[in-house]
Amino acid sequence: MNRPNVLALLLILTISCNSQEKEKKVIKQHKYTNALVSETSPYLLQHAHNPVHWYPWNEVALEKAQKENKLLLISIGYSACHWCHVMEHESFEDSTVAKIMNDNFICIKVDREERPDIDQLYMTAVQLMNQRGGWPLNCVALPNGKPFWGGTYFRKEDWKKEILGLASIYKKDPNRVIEFADRLTLGIQQVENLGMNMQDADFTWQDLDNMVDAWGERFDNREGGSDGAPKFPMPNTYSFLLKYAHLAKNTDILDHIELTLDKMAFGGIYDQIGGGFARYSVDNSWKVPHFEKMLYDNAQMVSLYSEAYLKFRNPLYKEIVFETLEFVQRELMGKNGAFYSALDADSEGEEGKFYVWNKAELKLCLGEDFEIFKDYYNINKKGLWEHGNYILLKKKTKKQISKKHTVSVSVLEGKIKAWKKILMKQRDKRIRPGLDDKSLSSWNGLMLKGYIDAYMVFGEEKHLAVALQNAHFIVNTQMQNDGKLWHSYKDGSSTINAYLEDYALLSSAFIRLYEATFDEIWLRRSEQLVSYSLENFYDNNSGMFYFTSKLDPALVARKMEINDNVIPASNSVMANVLYDLGTLLDKDNYKQRAIIIANNVRPDMQKYASAGYANYGNLILKEINPYYEVAVVGKDAHTKAMELNQTYIPNKLLLGTSQSSEMELLQKKYIQGSTMIYVCEHKVCQMPTSNIMKAQKLMK
Repeated sequence: MNRPNVLALLLILTISCNSQEKEKKVIKQHKYTNALVSETSPYLLQHAHNPVHWYPWNEVALEKAQKENKLLLISIGYSACHWCHVMEHESFEDSTVAKIMNDNFICIKVDREERPDIDQLYMTAVQLMNQRGGWPLNCVALPNGKPFWGGTYFRKEDWKKEILGLASIYKKDPNRVIEFADRLTLGIQQVENLGMNMQDADFTWQDLDNMVDAWGERFDNREGGSDGAPKFPMPNTYSFLLKYAHLAKNTDILDHIELTLDKMAFGGIYDQIGGGFARYSVDNSWKVPHFEKMLYDNAQMVSLYSEAYLKFRNPLYKEIVFETLEFVQRELMGKNGAFYSALDADSEGEEGKFYVWNKAELKLCLGEDFEIFKDYYNINKKGLWEHGNYILLKKKTKKQISKKHTVSVSVLEGKIKAWKKILMKQRDKRIRPGLDDKSLSSWNGLMLKGYIDAYMVFGEEKHLAVALQNAHFIVNTQMQNDGKLWHSYKDGSSTINAYLEDYALLSSAFIRLYEATFDEIWLRRSEQLVSYSLENFYDNNSGMFYFTSKLDPALVARKMEINDNVIPASNSVMANVLYDLGTLLDKDNYKQRAIIIANNVRPDMQKYASAGYANYGNLILKEINPYYEVAVVGKDAHTKAMELNQTYIPNKLLLGTSQSSEMELLQKKYIQGSTMIYVCEHKVCQMPTSNIMKAQKLMK
């Protein structure tokens, strides 16, 4: 590193730390230091001492590229990504590779979780070029940001060859490169940007039947989920399928859902000792997880298993919900109520080392119980992974194991609790996977909703208490007076102007929090976020929302997020929010906007029949079925609502009050000294009743 760079870094460290002593200590400890040292993202900080002259995505880096006419080398990943770590170790920590990168490019590191807008843009480019994508995501772009080359993980020698070739091509024939980049950018701008569908929005069951029938051809009815490997949980998809199958009385799909939920709960993808789900399984039987644990997966899985418990009444699902929430509160929650983002797949440089076990260790920990433990958790060929280590997974129920080993189910359950306590204590002695302790507003919204969904089903006050703590953290820390949100929070600092996903997912969570508490402040908060979104993200020409605010600096394309993925698309979430908020607040213009969004994607739903439209399917279900407004009014409103919610009725929206209210749907319904339930549809109510069973029958 040359002297001017060292002086610049000393200035950065002086400003950020205000400490000469700390500055000297950092330089002394690390041979290399780059501009990422001032960032808060754990992923960016992992690369702060690479010999690569990394910059964060900012005006300084972009202006430098323009001034020096250097190509941008944009590398995107996240802290829990195993192959990101591998490529860093092989290439970005290597001084010879770094020299090639530094000499020929302005190198920019991006945390995809902090900057999903940038990730979305360059992921689209790579998918257009290669028909696939993933992380680490590596793109080379013109100084103006237009991409012309990209890929994912590269071995060191391949990486050196590729980037040297790209630098050479740009020097020899820049016009050819510029022409290709212009064409590719035009393609990026056209992907997932919808126009207004002028056909009538006459949704029918056939729309959903066609879509679900096509999915059904890819169902794995032996191991659950979709055919093949890897297997992703896709909770949003199964939440829709559960509602659809229940309302359509489709027993085949209900059987597939139950199979999938059972297999995931029994598999290695679920942490059988500490609770919580890993990102996905690399095989077709949910055995070997990609060991990273993401907040957004676990949030949605809690919601899914809570909902499924109401339908199937399987005690296993309650166990999964409670253990997963215990994991989240123990390992992914700060004292201020904020939820952290992720746990790494790796510890001590090895993927999964924290979670797997060898026989000797288990025998030592469990003593005479090892034999029954071995049978229950498959310390055999089924559970064997690599290097003599085992992934704990289940193939038999408690009832089957208790019968085989001639112990009662209650005795076995006592043993299982003891085993988990022993092994958790043993596991706590290990070096833990890295924690990504930034808090993202969107993912917090998902987890907030997960806690509320669990509370609404199981009635545990501690789950509501956590939900309220998190909701107040969001309002007091991430939400501004005009409804504007920050996207990220870490170490007392809120940063990055929020994206549509933040507004949509938090609005949805606040509506659900209203249903759980009947505190109208949460409806007002939700409406505030929606109003801000309509002002700053809405496209009047198409009726869709852009992913980025009109206040954000422009990228080479302003994208719309249309397709659901592991997280439902921000447009599909916002459409459901508009529909529900419009129902609760009696705002037909909100509901009309929601229908426009669903109608805009309808042609693609029919054309592609993809799970990428599951959450729009939820909205269509609200249109083609009765969608009940259930008003519970009176002194015991909350208690009655919780009782009412113990039957699976997915096509209802709860509202209520223990006193008089000015809300349109609650006016003139309060009768002092009594609690009445009004089952309504399109604001037309049937005769009120105080009887839970009678109210439930009115919705069948």
